[in-house]
Amino acid sequence: MSSSAASSSPTPTPTPTSSFTERLRVVDPHPQERPPLHTVTVAVKDIMDMEGCTTGFGHPLWRLTHEPATTNAAVVQTLLGCGASIVGRTHMDELAWSLFGENHHFGTPPNPAAPGAVPGGSSSGSASAVAAGEADVGIGTDTGGSVRVPASWCGLFGIRPSHGRVSLQGARALAPSFDTCGWLTRDAGLLRRVGRELLDPRAAAGLPRREWRWLVAADAFDLADAETAELIFEAVSSRREDLARVFSPSKAPPQEVALDHLGGGFDKWFETFRVLQSREVWETLGPWVEEHDPEFGPGVKERFEYARVVPDSDVAAGNRMREGARRALTELLGEDGVVMLPTTPGPPPRRVSSPEVVTDLRARLLRLTSIAGLTGLPQVSVPVGRVRGKGPVGLSLLGPPDSDEDLLELAESLAEILLP
Repeated sequence: MSSSAASSSPTPTPTPTSSFTERLRVVDPHPQERPPLHTVTVAVKDIMDMEGCTTGFGHPLWRLTHEPATTNAAVVQTLLGCGASIVGRTHMDELAWSLFGENHHFGTPPNPAAPGAVPGGSSSGSASAVAAGEADVGIGTDTGGSVRVPASWCGLFGIRPSHGRVSLQGARALAPSFDTCGWLTRDAGLLRRVGRELLDPRAAAGLPRREWRWLVAADAFDLADAETAELIFEAVSSRREDLARVFSPSKAPPQEVALDHLGGGFDKWFETFRVLQSREVWETLGPWVEEHDPEFGPGVKERFEYARVVPDSDVAAGNRMREGARRALTELLGEDGVVMLPTTPGPPPRRVSSPEVVTDLRARLLRLTSIAGLTGLPQVSVPVGRVRGKGPVGLSLLGPPDSDEDLLELAESLAEILLP
């Protein structure tokens, strides 16, 4: 499908406080027979190529220094072939290197679930559009939490798939060994339906359906605000018997586990992620930064300055730590373990939060979100409730390698219990 065959051509409508960089309507005039995503509307993060559109990557200079795409990203093409319609391209954080949704150049998309709060990023516009009902599905990318964080803060379902399970052909890279394509929805059933179309089936071919072993990462909840931990605990404990029936009756759930001693623990995982991601970012984007000297906003600027000078010795140590973390966590999970943990430490902060608050929260966020990033494991965030007067929070399910399909099925079953 080409955008020349679309029902109308893309029209730029730059509105800093909108979810969208461009509103458009693109459909495939010849989708597959009985298209599985017919009538589904999709908002696409401005990191994915669409034929005839210039991918902005969250930075005005990137748009100015690149030509319009001549083909669609693989994910976009697949969705169109499944009968979905693309309704717009969405705002994102600068070069996808932030978690709050605030863009120095374009502003902050609204958070319909918590007005006045940030939506989370870097897939900020996609989450905002879905939360506002402007799209059924938001396509994003997740390197260090960029789908899971906005899912939690906008009250949505969201998945970071196993690394490599969804094609990133035609998407801008940030840190390739961490980058994944994820998606957000208001409905767990739709999250799963999209997964049927986007996940590469070859990785899960021949695997039997899992009977889950329910694990709870008690020490991960220590990283959460007290009110968030209490809200999730109450939601789960009040429906414990119903939840237990979703897991295998033969495996006595739940079992508390400690993650902090596995392969280094939260603090070392965070530092390892920071080092390795920064090195990859510089290898990927450093040449463009050196050539064009772009202006970056607070936080992103400092991260690029660090990325330029990451010591080789730290990278070598980080690679060893990463291997240890991956090995330890996959051994804990086996083939049937699923870990429950908070998606974020708490609800979304206000847009006017101080730099000190933002720095502290980013560090706590990455201690939770870097686990899946370092190990390449799939993680689904389920909206579990709202902290009174502040906003939504999510509960995450972290599964074994390539358990994405079963994890999505589990999330749908849990949602029926937790969100009656």
